[in-house]
Amino acid sequence: MVRQRGYRVLAPDLAGHGLSPRDGYSREQWADDLLEAAPENVDLAIGHSLGGVLLAMIVEYLRPRRAIYEDPAWYPADAGFGAAQPAIRAMKDWDADHLRTLSPHWSEANVQAELDALAAWDPDTTRMRYLETAYLPTFPVVPSLILLADPSALITPPLAERYRAAGFDTRTVPGTGHSIHTDDFEGFLAALEGWV
Repeated sequence: MVRQRGYRVLAPDLAGHGLSPRDGYSREQWADDLLEAAPENVDLAIGHSLGGVLLAMIVEYLRPRRAIYEDPAWYPADAGFGAAQPAIRAMKDWDADHLRTLSPHWSEANVQAELDALAAWDPDTTRMRYLETAYLPTFPVVPSLILLADPSALITPPLAERYRAAGFDTRTVPGTGHSIHTDDFEGFLAALEGWV
């Protein structure tokens, strides 16, 4: 859909993900790598989960015309980032049945894609000191949309209201989990109306 509207789509792998190198695991290095890989004059930047954290870190330097944060991991757990990491590391052992139980609306192709991504992911990416801290935006540097799961385990309604008051547009895709674009792709696209 995005390519049909004339966009050139870039989807970089972070170090420790996909086919990227297995070193350089720091939030700052990931942010630097993204800035280095990004072309000039970015029209639209979308960051999902950790990608939303990194986009918030670089948005003032990247200066896309618009930014979309899909269920960003700005608040991963009440106890802090470090407390969330054992559960995230445990995802490495998920199998197809577990994914089907967690995400009953996913197609078999989506389940397999997630299994492939987990197989290529180095769980040591969760063992960095930075994970004890948070990086949180306070206001939108460029026109920005926060797209929320229903309910979002990361951005609670009071937090969403705080971001709305700060100038972020916020929208929720009903009945979706953290991977909104996979849980309900049509709903995801509908929520982007006016942004893409």
